[in-house]
Amino acid sequence: MATTVEYIRYRIALDDRQAFEDAYREAAKSLAAAPECIDYELARCDEEPERYILRIRWTSVEAHLQGFRRGEHFPGFFSAIRPYVTAIEEMQHYGVTDVVGTGGAPAQA
Repeated sequence: MATTVEYIRYRIALDDRQAFEDAYREAAKSLAAAPECIDYELARCDEEPERYILRIRWTSVEAHLQGFRRGEHFPGFFSAIRPYVTAIEEMQHYGVTDVVGTGGAPAQA
């Protein structure tokens, strides 16, 4: 099983940002409990604050699609983010290449 990264790009109206982030705080409980999920983060674009990217690392594409989506944690996750499904611009899985490393900045706590 190869680790995979799912990226979901959203465009959220500025007046919906707080509700969107709150919805993902709720949905994150399901991700944190799911054995198929390695980690996740939601980032907001600095230049265009209506744009968000959710990054989720899964143990595999199959674990995400067959395990998480068919498992006990998906209903709570989907219920929390359901109002924002139509705001998705991209939702894809990516395999990480061997081009990885750290930069020169000191580690932040």
